[in-house]
Amino acid sequence: MTADDVREVLARGELTVKGRLPWASNATFLVEATLEDTTALAVYKPERGERPLWDFPAGLFRRELAAWHLSEALGWGIVPLTIEREGPYGAGSLQRFVAADFEQHYFTLREVAAHHDALKRICAFDLVANNADRKSGHCLLAEDGAIYGIDNGLCFHVEPKLRTVIWDFGEEPLPPALLDDLRRLTAGGLPPALGELLDATECQALIKRARALVKVGKFPVDSGGRRYPWPLV
Repeated sequence: MTADDVREVLARGELTVKGRLPWASNATFLVEATLEDTTALAVYKPERGERPLWDFPAGLFRRELAAWHLSEALGWGIVPLTIEREGPYGAGSLQRFVAADFEQHYFTLREVAAHHDALKRICAFDLVANNADRKSGHCLLAEDGAIYGIDNGLCFHVEPKLRTVIWDFGEEPLPPALLDDLRRLTAGGLPPALGELLDATECQALIKRARALVKVGKFPVDSGGRRYPWPLV
């Protein structure tokens, strides 16, 4: 199916819960969307199933949506198609399920030089989005060879919250193409959808982080060794 076809099925199709995904902190379900004779699998994260956090407001699924919009605005295609949808357990995010090799994750992917460009893109994305939970298992190697970054609900905080396993590129220069995309984002402004999903201070902080990354022009180093999520995978 084309991307437009998948969007149509996810947006209008009848949703059937196939099961709950294990090991997720919040309620996360694999669902099948059916529209006429077409089906698509998706990951459904309802707001009702979110565990309250002291430092992030309720409605983490909106940050999943914001992550997709940011990825699209940059032209990086990191986050699988994600839409808002009223599902069996109420409003939440619906993200296209990625058929992937689930034996692979960041710590295995980084050993293959051919994957480094994609991993650098995810790293830069997390720096701009202020991702507080980039675990190794959140990097998926899809059947088509693309690498996606999933589970982006803990992003966009105004305070520094970065926690990630991707520190292998520290002190390396950002690829020119990524710098160009970031400059375009900061010059053109954020897409309206981000302004609807995040508050004004979060949008301002996002732009500030993007500008700072462009100015420095290289990937940072975690000198304290404390900017890692738990668990790592």
